[in-house]
Amino acid sequence: MRAVAGASLVALAAAASVAAEKPTFTPTDVKGAFVEQFTDDWAGRWTPSKATKKTPVGSETFSYVGQWEVEESSVRPAIVGDKGLVAKSKASHHAISAPFAAPIDPKGKPFVVQYEAKFQKGGNCGGGYLKLLEEGFNSEEFSDKTPWVVMFGQDLTCPGSKVHFIFRHQNPITKEWEEKHLKSAPTPHVGENTNLYTLIVNPDNTFEILINNESNTKGNLLESFEPPVNPPKEIDDPEDKKPSDWVDEEKIADPAASKPEDWDEDAPREIPDEEATQPEGWLTDEPLTIPDPDAEKPEEWDDEEDGDWIAPTIPNPKCTEGPGCGPWVRPMKANPAYKGKWSAPLIDNPAYKGVWSPRKIENPNYFEDLHPANLNKIVS
Repeated sequence: MRAVAGASLVALAAAASVAAEKPTFTPTDVKGAFVEQFTDDWAGRWTPSKATKKTPVGSETFSYVGQWEVEESSVRPAIVGDKGLVAKSKASHHAISAPFAAPIDPKGKPFVVQYEAKFQKGGNCGGGYLKLLEEGFNSEEFSDKTPWVVMFGQDLTCPGSKVHFIFRHQNPITKEWEEKHLKSAPTPHVGENTNLYTLIVNPDNTFEILINNESNTKGNLLESFEPPVNPPKEIDDPEDKKPSDWVDEEKIADPAASKPEDWDEDAPREIPDEEATQPEGWLTDEPLTIPDPDAEKPEEWDDEEDGDWIAPTIPNPKCTEGPGCGPWVRPMKANPAYKGKWSAPLIDNPAYKGVWSPRKIENPNYFEDLHPANLNKIVS
């Protein structure tokens, strides 16, 4: 039987297209390792974070001051009495967590996490994803630094949006933890409707992401993530340096070439078209603009203080109605004699040695984990 770890962050059903009466919420009888419908006793399970975080640049400190409420949907509610967890504070950091009744061990069996979410007031650079936490965390200190096992769900980034699937994996040699990001992350559904996001991880390392119960992305934990779970057996030797006499220019200017005697570097790119003639009806003596005949001097205009009033100009209608006005100038055309600045042609470099690359050495931190689906225990 599949272990289900689903936290319905905004458990609001999609509005029915045609319904005489909306159905009334009834608690589910679905059994799972963790099932949350935000019933009246929700506050006894969920703890808002009181932690602080620092920005990567500038080290500014922010607190998780975002307020949470459980309430019915304010946009397109579908089920009477169906409530969800709502982030209430605009442009604020929100974090909240709930412990499981018992730790979930994903090893050796399918693992499913599923939740519903909607952006009731439109998405604007905000996350609506889950973090499944490992043992030893403090609910009130839950922050971006809290160790987690899997991160899954929609994230509206600026620019771009995606459905995250990230898992943390430990190098058994260095003991360092590294985040493995899904290379081709799905695009979330954003709008007034509730959307259901499902992640299934199988013991054979395959996974599947569904959106609204429709398969969206499939892959393998060993092949679909960056950086990959297993490092390369060989790496570039950090001590190897390119020799000072190494020649990596594949082509060189031909030293035997010389500029042809008839090469004119000063010839312009364009020249007047001598075959062009002035269009018939061209008004050479007609100005391009004329005083606006409909303009009138303002009543408050004082010639002694403001000077002589001059009517504003407008485009000469004779110029727009006819072929043109003013002095006629021949149009330009490409110069057939133009050659530009001369440069010697390129030839193969006889001293070329190829693209240099450092020699390979055995990776001292190499390991092979063939079962990354054996994730750590999850407690919240």
